[in-house]
Amino acid sequence: MDAMLKLWAVILVVGALNYLSRLSFIAFFARREMPPLLGRALKFVPAAMLAALIVPMIVSPSLGPAGETTPRILAAIVAAVIALATRSEIATIVAGMAALWALKALL
Repeated sequence: MDAMLKLWAVILVVGALNYLSRLSFIAFFARREMPPLLGRALKFVPAAMLAALIVPMIVSPSLGPAGETTPRILAAIVAAVIALATRSEIATIVAGMAALWALKALL
């Protein structure tokens, strides 16, 4: 039971720190003008976070057998080309998954 209590304590502390860090940023700029450089930099945060979540899933060899990394990389390249060509999220997801499934079946 001691381990379960520690787990919940860690979850609560991390949640509170996350909430307070976001709240402090909002409260700090509630009555102040955000500097233009910071405003421009914050536009790139969503793309950077998405890349930080996706890239390890594509290139990590620990997710499966060693030969399984190649289809994921090739499917990611196909999805990137489709994304650049169509600018459609749905087309990118469909093309990337179709390419992944096809490459896993072929390789």
